[in-house]
Amino acid sequence: MTSQLPPSVQQVDRTYVSFRGKKLSYFSGCDYFRLASHPKVLRAVRDGVEKYGLNVAASRTTTGNHELYQQLENELADFFDAESALLVSNGYVTNLAVAQALAGEFSHALIDERSHGCLADAAKFLGCPIIQFKHRDVSGVARVVGRLGSGGRPVLLTDGMFAHDGSVAPLRALRKALPHDAWILVDDAHGAGILGKTGKGAVELEGVGRRRLIQTITLSKAFGTYGGAIICSRPVKEKIISRSRLFAGNTPVPLPLANAALTALAILKHDRRLRRRLHQNADHVKGRLWKAGFPLADEPGPIVPVIPRSRRETDTLKRRLLAAGIFPALTRYPGGPKEGYFRFVISGEHARKQLDALADVLIEHPQCGNR
Repeated sequence: MTSQLPPSVQQVDRTYVSFRGKKLSYFSGCDYFRLASHPKVLRAVRDGVEKYGLNVAASRTTTGNHELYQQLENELADFFDAESALLVSNGYVTNLAVAQALAGEFSHALIDERSHGCLADAAKFLGCPIIQFKHRDVSGVARVVGRLGSGGRPVLLTDGMFAHDGSVAPLRALRKALPHDAWILVDDAHGAGILGKTGKGAVELEGVGRRRLIQTITLSKAFGTYGGAIICSRPVKEKIISRSRLFAGNTPVPLPLANAALTALAILKHDRRLRRRLHQNADHVKGRLWKAGFPLADEPGPIVPVIPRSRRETDTLKRRLLAAGIFPALTRYPGGPKEGYFRFVISGEHARKQLDALADVLIEHPQCGNR
């Protein structure tokens, strides 16, 4: 893990950033629909400041349970077609709150080796042995379950859509490999709003039911605002409220951002053209790369990962990206390649010329099959 922060960048409009005096196309971050700069969402923030002020300055279990939070939870439950939803301050702590509430209820926690760090942290709160399985390895999970015996009652933790390459957890197959009373905790921070016919995420894409399944999301990615939410049954929600110290001591989302999240949620719910444009843009770039022989897996997420094989290759790609007017974001993240990798994120707002500029650079990259 790096000990220094990367250089600062300033977004200047929905698909560009200002970096060292240059305006560059931006294919980074996780604002997949660019709702963070949507005029209606920004207006909702301003309206929220004027109407509600900035902060409730109290836990929801004391005097901070504003009606706006309850409204947002109702809308989230409706969007995800779930029994209930519970709002917390950010996406990282969703899984920690769940684990605190369910501590002691499982014999083992099974976790995908590529899961986000928040799931690894959450697993420690469950109070049971933690078993890591290979990335998306259903047969490996089945072998582990077999070793647990008839008394095993596991909970499986996994990302829904994995941010590093846009791949999706095989939730349907994992469900079949688990005992009938096992639970699944899905951190769907990147899949929520993106995947599935109506944007319900990996759960919808994989066609799995919500029985004994908890889906956690963040509002800071596809929804462009801020905050975290736990999509679950009413009994699970009640357990979190009554048992989670994190929830009890957590100051909730600032009210203007909750107001903005309601607007973003309505936009994604009613304007399905957003998801259509996003996937059309991603398909355009991926299609060009596949045609040229670029080694890219066929995954549903709008992400193109490139892992340089050497420092020289990294520097060459950086220069070519800058020459093409593209911000050269090299990502160093826990669990990823030690020297970093390029994670190009396609949004629904990128123009065709921007998409083609990116594809042109990558087709000239030494990893492309035609080079």
